[in-house]
Amino acid sequence: MPYILISTQIRLETGPTMVGDEYSDPSIMNYLGARKTTMLGNNFSEYHVDEPPRLVLDKLDKIGFRVVSMTGVGQTLVWCLYKETSNTL
Repeated sequence: MPYILISTQIRLETGPTMVGDEYSDPSIMNYLGARKTTMLGNNFSEYHVDEPPRLVLDKLDKIGFRVVSMTGVGQTLVWCLYKETSNTL
């Protein structure tokens, strides 16, 4: 999976940070130390870490992910990261 979205609430810039959904690569989620949670009333799961986004971005940089874009949506900050993969046909 070459793309990852991470996000946090503006008022919670020091964490927690949402780092993935139920389809995220388990090895990356394990590397980040993420825990899988399902909020009451939701029919999907998310992975969260207690660290602020800056530390998550640093960790993802170390394994080859690069920020493609960043935006604010309402009270949420969102980063999209991409990792080059070697595709051989």
